[in-house]
Amino acid sequence: MKKRLRGRVKKIIKPPVPTEPEKAEISVDEAEDLYKEIRIQNVLTNEKGEKAALKPGAEVDVVIEADSSATTKKPPQ
Repeated sequence: MKKRLRGRVKKIIKPPVPTEPEKAEISVDEAEDLYKEIRIQNVLTNEKGEKAALKPGAEVDVVIEADSSATTKKPPQ
């Protein structure tokens, strides 16, 4: 089971200690106001296996994925 949400990279946060990775702050469009922003390490891997990083303003997909054993059926609405 999965759900895909749209988001945008609001800013890149430099680490207080240079040896730590920078973070990307992502605003998730469909999230409630209090929970709109998430921060992740700004280290990605491209399709060739090379390291990459997000840019400010980049549009991203945030994917929530769970095994079917971790979900329950909802009645039709």
